[in-house]
Amino acid sequence: MSTRAIRCLTQDHIPFEIVHYEHLRKGAGFAALATGFPLERTVKTLVLAAASGRYALALLPGDRQADMRRLAALLAVKRVEMADGAAAERLSGYRVGGISPFGFKQQLPVVMDASLLAHASILINAGRRGMMLRMDPRALRDALGCRVGAIGEPDSHAAH
Repeated sequence: MSTRAIRCLTQDHIPFEIVHYEHLRKGAGFAALATGFPLERTVKTLVLAAASGRYALALLPGDRQADMRRLAALLAVKRVEMADGAAAERLSGYRVGGISPFGFKQQLPVVMDASLLAHASILINAGRRGMMLRMDPRALRDALGCRVGAIGEPDSHAAH
């Protein structure tokens, strides 16, 4: 099964491997558990809302939570917050729980947590619940033109 994300990566000749799992719950913690992949290498894609109807994406390891002040600074806005699920689905064209940063309906700025670049490979949503992409985080950064920074802090609620 193909998704817009997979078609986008294929068209741009970006290597990836598809990893399937039984999607019973949303969240990077469940995806990491179901795939046997480390949580710190399982990426969550967050849709952020800023003032004036502006949106952005944040890519964080599953064991970290977004630092909204750092994100706002990297995006050069006063404040950001999580977008609601309806806005995230409208902007991405994907369902919450399967949102991929690839193949978005409109191009948004993307901020990536620097810690992801320490790994040889990461897992990120492929655009459908229960389907992930295993890929090089540097290819992810380059393909999306990510701004990179320390945008996450330890998530005390993350399932390890």
